[in-house]
Amino acid sequence: MSTETTTRTIAPSGSTDKRGTALRALTAAGGIATVASTFLAWTWTAEFPGDLTVTGYPGGLQVLTLVAGLLTTVYALAALDIRGLRWLVPAGGTQALRLLALGGLTTTWFTVIAISVELGGLANLEPGGYIAALVSAVPVVTAFLLPDDARAAAPAKELPSWAEILIIIAAFGVGMFAFTYGIATAYAELFTGYLFTVGFAVAALLKAGVVARLGRLTAKYRAVTLTAAFAAAAAFPFTQNNDQYTLVAVNILIFATVALGLNVVVGLAGLLDLGYVAFLGVGAYTAALVSGSTASVLDIHFPFWAAVLAGAIASLVFGVVIGAPTLRLRGDYLAIVTLGFGEIFRIAMGNLDGASGPHITNGPNGIPNIPDLVIFGYDFGEPHSIGGFEVAAFANYFLLMLLVTALVVLVFSRAGNSRIGRAWVAIREDETAATAMGINGFRVKLIAFALGATLAGVAGTVQAHVQYTVVPEMYQFAGPVPPNSAFLLAAVILGGMGTVTGPLLGASLLYLIPAKLQFLQDYQLLFFGIALILLMRYRPEGLIPDRRKQLEFHETGQLDVPKDQGLPAGAVGVTKAEA
Repeated sequence: MSTETTTRTIAPSGSTDKRGTALRALTAAGGIATVASTFLAWTWTAEFPGDLTVTGYPGGLQVLTLVAGLLTTVYALAALDIRGLRWLVPAGGTQALRLLALGGLTTTWFTVIAISVELGGLANLEPGGYIAALVSAVPVVTAFLLPDDARAAAPAKELPSWAEILIIIAAFGVGMFAFTYGIATAYAELFTGYLFTVGFAVAALLKAGVVARLGRLTAKYRAVTLTAAFAAAAAFPFTQNNDQYTLVAVNILIFATVALGLNVVVGLAGLLDLGYVAFLGVGAYTAALVSGSTASVLDIHFPFWAAVLAGAIASLVFGVVIGAPTLRLRGDYLAIVTLGFGEIFRIAMGNLDGASGPHITNGPNGIPNIPDLVIFGYDFGEPHSIGGFEVAAFANYFLLMLLVTALVVLVFSRAGNSRIGRAWVAIREDETAATAMGINGFRVKLIAFALGATLAGVAGTVQAHVQYTVVPEMYQFAGPVPPNSAFLLAAVILGGMGTVTGPLLGASLLYLIPAKLQFLQDYQLLFFGIALILLMRYRPEGLIPDRRKQLEFHETGQLDVPKDQGLPAGAVGVTKAEA
């Protein structure tokens, strides 16, 4: 009797295991078929962007379908417990496999629908298009029939140090390649497909536990990680053959740097500042006035280091002057006051034209003809040859802005992990309790406000030279072109408050998406509002949260941040002596 019972118990388990193996094999076959379909012609005419008429050579959106198919195949094989691929599924492979299959299906069907809509009907599809639409659905069906194998991430097998360092370098290399591909997409359809593919792939890596595993490696080799990140970013301008996309990258760095400054105020200290872009404007206007512009009323030309100091000090002074009387307010009241300051700055700069007020800023016309930077005889407005590579003008500004961003990241990291940083966090979590513990809330909030304003001013000095002109309308609360206060706040919330990489990612997305999808300009605030609502529902801690934020919204087992990351040492509390 016991033997029969045991047999009945084991048999279904073996049957289920065989069914799961067969489904994973079918998913891998579907991924391979999806890859093969990209080598067929999907349409007969080259009028659709990307030329999908060639058989034997994928082009345009077909490349993205190919990548999604390859990733689906690899993860299906990893789910089959193929030796050498187990590292990719520490937390289980089924959920990641479903997301990757959905990514391939979404990109393929988006392409097929776009061809039909733009060219005027399904008649413009070749048989290859129908085949691609059909086979891309196969892995989705089979992946969703698989049982969920989610589990606590198993610790990785110890690898030699050189192998772990190579994994870190390879991860940054892949990330830099993906960013370069995205920023160089030449038309809206390709960029939309890129967003689909990358979005589903990143979500799959999170579900599989790969991101957390990489996080542990980067925490273990911090110096290697910082060097690899900086080297990958510095290599970007050498991959470009014109200045168009390099200028986009420079503006992304400016936007990201200002978002990091706002992250001090909002993410660490918990102060809702809706007029933060005004501090960027203060730095930009100061640099424009002292950098030798022909339209400047001061008629002086400071060297760059002096202009940076002037912009930073001017923003610092404005931060203290505005913060001192207002930071005793809390919550919505503080937000309203800072919003008013931002609008007062923009209107004041428009009125300092000699008619409505003193002649300082040329009013709505702004300050044009800001000269290119020259540092130690190196003219940033001219192309140069570096290591045999021709570097165009905006590549010079990119490398300079990269150094500024690295400096701001260093300041943010040091400040966040310091005693004053822990006091900011205590104020953010509960100002009343922090004050009761002996923290001078007004003083630490004023320091956060002043530091955030200073960092924005530094970025503004570079922005003035990149844009060659400064006008009041560049510094609005909300507008079609970032950076503005609404976009900066959205970048911090979207990326993850209180982290370094979160605002960098959020700023990149919020600048790049409007720049690439021009047809969304009239509706971008609507779409960003919808995106923020969805984010608050499904990932309220942001795309790249710290561990503290995740602990507020999720159970411990659901975290995708390693346990040894996200909380600075000694961050549990702050003493009266530290404050």
